[in-house]
Amino acid sequence: MVNQIAILKQADEHSLVLLDELGAGTDPIEGAALAMAILEQLRTTGAKIAATTHYAELKAYALQTPEVENACCEFDVQTLCPTYRLLIGVPGRSNAFAISLRLGLSETVVTRAKTFVSNENLRFENVVKQLEENRQQLETQKKEAEEAKLQAQELKKEAAGEREKIQKEMQQEMDEAREKAALLVSRTRGQADELLEELEALKKQKDRVISAEEKARIKAGLRGLEEQADPVNQKKDDHYVLPRPLKSGDPVLIFDLDKEAVVLEAEKGGKTVLVQAGIIKTQVPIENLRLLTNRQQKKRGTVGTRRAVTRTAIETQAKAELDLRGENADEAIFHVDQFLDHAQLGGLSQVMLIHGKGTGVLRKAVQEHLKHHPSVKSFRLGTYGEGESGVTIAELK
Repeated sequence: MVNQIAILKQADEHSLVLLDELGAGTDPIEGAALAMAILEQLRTTGAKIAATTHYAELKAYALQTPEVENACCEFDVQTLCPTYRLLIGVPGRSNAFAISLRLGLSETVVTRAKTFVSNENLRFENVVKQLEENRQQLETQKKEAEEAKLQAQELKKEAAGEREKIQKEMQQEMDEAREKAALLVSRTRGQADELLEELEALKKQKDRVISAEEKARIKAGLRGLEEQADPVNQKKDDHYVLPRPLKSGDPVLIFDLDKEAVVLEAEKGGKTVLVQAGIIKTQVPIENLRLLTNRQQKKRGTVGTRRAVTRTAIETQAKAELDLRGENADEAIFHVDQFLDHAQLGGLSQVMLIHGKGTGVLRKAVQEHLKHHPSVKSFRLGTYGEGESGVTIAELK
């Protein structure tokens, strides 16, 4: 008390006052009252104060008085060790009962001791205990929220990467489509120019009647242009029959689009099936679906899928030989061009052109045309058993 009196006389706004167990050593009620009075006096001087206490009255004083704050050092009752965490705004609990039980004091003695504590002190300790439990719960929730935030950030990052990947794949598909379209337009334009030149030549020939054969050739050329200009129509019905009813999860091919998909819903007796192709869900007629086996999926692969399927579809239509017998040179050359286009798209490396032996005019015209054809690597006459000079064997690039 002598020291506290000396401090009260000297303290001012520049002082830092440290008080350990303020009000101890006397009656708790009077000690707590003196402690609060000393703190009030020091506050009027403007001094900075840090005081320790076990009095519940002082803890309540800090809760009720502006500019006075509780604080405590966290204590782990289970290990009987301090955690050295300073908690601001939380009054410290009196852990005497809990520590005594952990140290082995009889529970009967501890229970009896609790009956001697005033109801007011018990209520205060219960409030402090509840505050401590709420604080721990909030810290746990905060930690979980931070972990959830980190997970959300990771998912957002993954989603952004997936979106970029899809955009790249879409751009690649568009580039391939433009390339195919340009090739189709170029080829169709070339054939159209040839037909126009032929028509112009026929117009210039006065008093000449166009034969039925020439008309048929021109009509065939026009039909060829229509087929070339509409690649979807090239996918003719292959009379495919599903080996079994489709079910949810089956991998399928949308035939007219050359697009892989997965069956989402398949109703018995229904004419359409709900499938998902990439991010798109759509109803597709059952007859337009082809059930894929694991082997077919691996063969298609993940890169160049559309090109592989297109080639497989055309291979079923491409033939390895073309019979030109009975045609004149112009008709034969026209049919050779169409035949070689289909053969190359169908992946054939060698084809046979049957022109017969005859006078050799048709053979000469065909072979002369093959010399300058961009799809032909080399050609030769047939050998014994192949048709000899009645056929020409062409190797494709």
